[in-house]
Amino acid sequence: MKTLRQLKKTVSCLLLFSLAVSLSMNTSYLAASTNGAPNSSSPDLSAMGAQVFMSMKQQYSIHPSRLINQYVQCISQAITDHVPASVYSGTWEVVVFDDPKINAFALPGGKIGVYTGLLNVVKNQDQLATVIGHEVAHVIEEHSKERLEQDKLIGFGQQAASILLQAKGVNHSASIMSALGLGLQYGVALPYSRAHEKEADMLGLELMARAGFNPEQAIDLWQNMERANRRKPPEFMSSHPASSTRILHLKADMADARALYDSVLIKPDCD
Repeated sequence: MKTLRQLKKTVSCLLLFSLAVSLSMNTSYLAASTNGAPNSSSPDLSAMGAQVFMSMKQQYSIHPSRLINQYVQCISQAITDHVPASVYSGTWEVVVFDDPKINAFALPGGKIGVYTGLLNVVKNQDQLATVIGHEVAHVIEEHSKERLEQDKLIGFGQQAASILLQAKGVNHSASIMSALGLGLQYGVALPYSRAHEKEADMLGLELMARAGFNPEQAIDLWQNMERANRRKPPEFMSSHPASSTRILHLKADMADARALYDSVLIKPDCD
């Protein structure tokens, strides 16, 4: 019993230590970014995006239907026309992957992928624009860059904790590090992802409205997604917020999005 209590106490202390290391390092990074100091170690995310996209095209079949590809291209172009040139100024490459996954993605460097499984869930162009706008918003907000930085910081915190364990000659260090990794995942990494998701939801709603897609269909889309994903982990253990949470956030911003949508004189006709 005494050994178990000591193990629990050690795990708790190390969780706090590693979280403190990660968070303090993250604060320093944000301060440096705010001061405008360039990060010379940042990877070329556009090149990484191109490499990943090429790999995806080798791994998955591209849907053969010309009409379906044109449909997704039409919606994607309407959305990406509103992406700042500072983010990407070229022509976006859009591919429909013939796979049952209910998903889509956008990558730095102007790449968009949509799985056919998603097309079975969305009911119209506005709902698909919700998803594409959300994914493109991740690129605009540079969330992939932030995630890479956070992963480095979490790794640093775990490494520091491991060194501390070895220095103190603590038994069961493998078990403790396993628990530490789990604690970091649910204590830092996942909430950080949920923050990204909320940002992408809000900016995606604005993007689709500016492009002339009905933002109110975003509510229907997430209701469809909830029905299609009945078996999902609790929100606490998911990087994506529950659909009900998303809907509440979207409703809060709907009046502004609706005003943008109403101001668009020529609406897209991709259906």
